[in-house]
Amino acid sequence: MAKTKSGKFSSFLNNPIDFTLLITIIILLGIGLIMVLSASSPSALAETSDSYRFFNKQLIFAVLGVIAMMAISKIDYRFYKKFYIHAWIVALLLLIAVKIVGKTINGSQRWIYVTDTLSFQPSEIVKFLVIVFYAGILVKNRDELPYFFKGLVKHFSLLIPLLFFLMIQPHFSASIVIVGIVCVMMIVAGCKFSQFLAVGGGIGIPAGVLLVVKSPYRLQRVLTFLDPWKDAEGTGWQVIQSLYAIGSGGLFGVGLGESKQKYLYIPEPHNDFIFSIVGEELGFIGCAAIIILFAIFIWRGVLIAMKAPDMFGSLLAVGITALVGIQVIINIAVVTSSMPPTGMPLPFFSYRWNSTIYSTLPDGGIAEYL
Repeated sequence: MAKTKSGKFSSFLNNPIDFTLLITIIILLGIGLIMVLSASSPSALAETSDSYRFFNKQLIFAVLGVIAMMAISKIDYRFYKKFYIHAWIVALLLLIAVKIVGKTINGSQRWIYVTDTLSFQPSEIVKFLVIVFYAGILVKNRDELPYFFKGLVKHFSLLIPLLFFLMIQPHFSASIVIVGIVCVMMIVAGCKFSQFLAVGGGIGIPAGVLLVVKSPYRLQRVLTFLDPWKDAEGTGWQVIQSLYAIGSGGLFGVGLGESKQKYLYIPEPHNDFIFSIVGEELGFIGCAAIIILFAIFIWRGVLIAMKAPDMFGSLLAVGITALVGIQVIINIAVVTSSMPPTGMPLPFFSYRWNSTIYSTLPDGGIAEYL
């Protein structure tokens, strides 16, 4: 028996890598590093007297991400199936820990500080744990999924405790992403799309409106989205400066490193609003090229899901692809003022460790079957 398991593991190690996906990730990561260097230089110089400070850290994250990607790609993804229940428990414990020992910054309690300089955001880890959990539970209960109560209601209710602790942080954007991922995974697994439409229209939309109305800062974000020029020097400042940056880029951009809006007009332009600097420096052509690269990423993710040897692998691929895709869509929508502002990083670009660490996951074993 031991020999059989060893043989299967060795066979898995020898599976070919999806080079199209790998090259796409490397290109996105490379462009992201260049844009972090360009966008962060003025802010880094003003804050730390070192214009390369943020770039150097992002470069370290990127290198570690690529190393982790190569290591994780050699782990048989079926190994995670044994621990899908543990994934839910760990996710819940992490969110509880945030409420107990998390540090409050700008009115939100989202970060756990290990040291004064080392911290992490548990909600980012929870996103991946949720993918593993739902891949496992949906495979186990696949025969129940077409039914309304045993399928949609029962399985979606398992997400409510996690959403509760996310909302009291509060972390509305992470909640939206996680709900989106779970919905995509459940529909792909066999839940009826019509049921999601009915529940979304009857409960989801009214609940979302209530959350916005009852929260002053969320309501202000919606009002800012509807008319950012009403408070152009206050709540609408960041969105307006983002639109100025994208608009001034034109077709071909003003040139790499030549952005004007990054000079302390857009707050922290190397973070959530880095795409607006991309639009200014690389223009419509550069933005379109990056969007096409993300589209290729999603295409390869869908292809991996379709060709995965089992349902668990397929759902893992769908979940990871949905995670990146949803965040890309929301981030670009925010910086182009197509939806209300929310703190959503652009994967592979934004100056956050979780934005570069995505490179460790899409090729994490499943891709090797292509």
